[in-house]
Amino acid sequence: MSSQSAKKAPVKKASKKPEKSAKKEPVKKAPAKKAPAKKKASRPAVSTVEDVADVPVATKASDKKTPATPCIAFVAAGPGDPDLIAHRGARMLGDAGYVLADEAAVPIAEAFVPADLIEVVNPDAAGPAADRIKPAIDAAKAGTVVVRLLAGDPMMGSGLVGEVGAVRRAKIDIEIVPAVSEITGVPAYVGFGLVGNKAKEVRVIDAQDSAVRWEELAVPRVTAVFPSGANHLVHIARAMLEAGRSGDTPVAITRDGTTVDQQTVVMTLSEAAEAATTRRSGFVVIGEVVEQRERLDWFERKALVGWRVLIPRTQDNTAGLVTRLRRLGAVPSEVPTISVEPPRTPQQVERAVRGLVEGRYEWVGFTSANAVRAVREKLYDYGLDARSFSGLRVAACGPGTVDALIEFGVRPDLVPEEDLSTGGLLDAWPPYDSLLDPINKVFVPRADIATDTLAAGLTELGWEVEDITAFRTVRAAPPPAPVREAIKTGGFDAVMFTSSSTVRNLVGIAGKPHQSTVVACIGPHTAKTAEEHGLRVDVLAEDSTPEGLAEALAAHGVVMRERAEEAGEDEWRPSKKRAAGRRKS
Repeated sequence: MSSQSAKKAPVKKASKKPEKSAKKEPVKKAPAKKAPAKKKASRPAVSTVEDVADVPVATKASDKKTPATPCIAFVAAGPGDPDLIAHRGARMLGDAGYVLADEAAVPIAEAFVPADLIEVVNPDAAGPAADRIKPAIDAAKAGTVVVRLLAGDPMMGSGLVGEVGAVRRAKIDIEIVPAVSEITGVPAYVGFGLVGNKAKEVRVIDAQDSAVRWEELAVPRVTAVFPSGANHLVHIARAMLEAGRSGDTPVAITRDGTTVDQQTVVMTLSEAAEAATTRRSGFVVIGEVVEQRERLDWFERKALVGWRVLIPRTQDNTAGLVTRLRRLGAVPSEVPTISVEPPRTPQQVERAVRGLVEGRYEWVGFTSANAVRAVREKLYDYGLDARSFSGLRVAACGPGTVDALIEFGVRPDLVPEEDLSTGGLLDAWPPYDSLLDPINKVFVPRADIATDTLAAGLTELGWEVEDITAFRTVRAAPPPAPVREAIKTGGFDAVMFTSSSTVRNLVGIAGKPHQSTVVACIGPHTAKTAEEHGLRVDVLAEDSTPEGLAEALAAHGVVMRERAEEAGEDEWRPSKKRAAGRRKS
């Protein structure tokens, strides 16, 4: 077994029982009979991809930098997807101590900045621009890093000029940070370019401009873009038809472009001229380029696009699951279901951790990331670190457990290859051999409510097991009222259970999910618990990992969409179908 403090080494999977060696590495002894002084050790710095990412995460106001000279950064929020904001804009938001955001840009701001640092402004409100920007000027003069976050692409309009002028008059420096423009961003997410074949020219038009030269838009070489034209569609279509544009010209109307709520409707110019009027704004493109969508449509074809997915969370890391769901187009919502606390009587685990350092054990078996964290924290209390595992053999089951060990700096010696459960770990664990194993003891740190499956199995293999409660789980407080209401009324499209405890705890703190919500379970034991609580299990992962569960839900979503399309239905998301059903009734 080796320990490490920086780089994540690949974990060797056990496909057969590991060979043993009678020779052991020397074990560093801790002071006898007396616990080491409880001095906090500096935590090992383990570099991961996330650690070195340049894009900052939200921090407290007290952590913010103070600029050398007052400056206000005017940052474009982009078309809607937070990932389309400029890299520099994201960095500046991360450093900001105050953000003055357009109302439409608040979701972007909240992706990078704590809500208490954001002030909302209506850019269309009556009054001079100097009044609108004054709070930002005051904050900059007070020495705060200030960002003025503007919805969309402010360089496509003139509203920025007045605010910048007021800042300049206050003798404050400015910086302007652009982002992906909706002019190109929305068509890219819909699935077409703006030029190609006959289309050689792009015109961006304000639908409310009374001086539009419609005859210049009537030729096939022109792609006409109306960024907020959906609520003027009938007028636009009729004007273009009267100017001579062909009635067969395709038209794309997109709402909530580049977000998970994006919806696009395609029709001909003649159909648009007879369409029902609407007050809701949307992005309109008229031209032959819209036909490219048949080949380039990608975003709205994602398996889970727009799905609201509830993830009842324990202390285990769900970042991989959340990331995978977002790539599939879903909107994950995590709800803590348990809180992890130290055992009521910590003497046993303290004695076990001292024994770990003193060389009392041959093996340590971890079955959860929480167990890893509990032992790690106890070692830190004693001023120790991952080097305390030198000379020990470490076993682990479950990807979260393995990740927690590697993050700590310990590479496990034994990990089940296929069955990632406790049973799989037992199948791979070697029996005790008095000729090869100088020590016959195994330390198994676990939760207070965990079963003794591993301990009992190891005893049958001839090992002497110290099965120690290293932490206890306490049911978390109920989620906020809007979340509880969404759970009970079908506001979530799916709920993903990653363990039996997440089933029990979610039902306990928030009630059962609505019957329209798709229930996805990571494995048969979790599914059995869900059924025992009166839930219908729709999805069972073949690969019992968080990523495997996400893929199983995605496959189910594809089947639901195909069935809806065959039936001529526009909606296949469970929450939307339920809402449509309520409206019809």
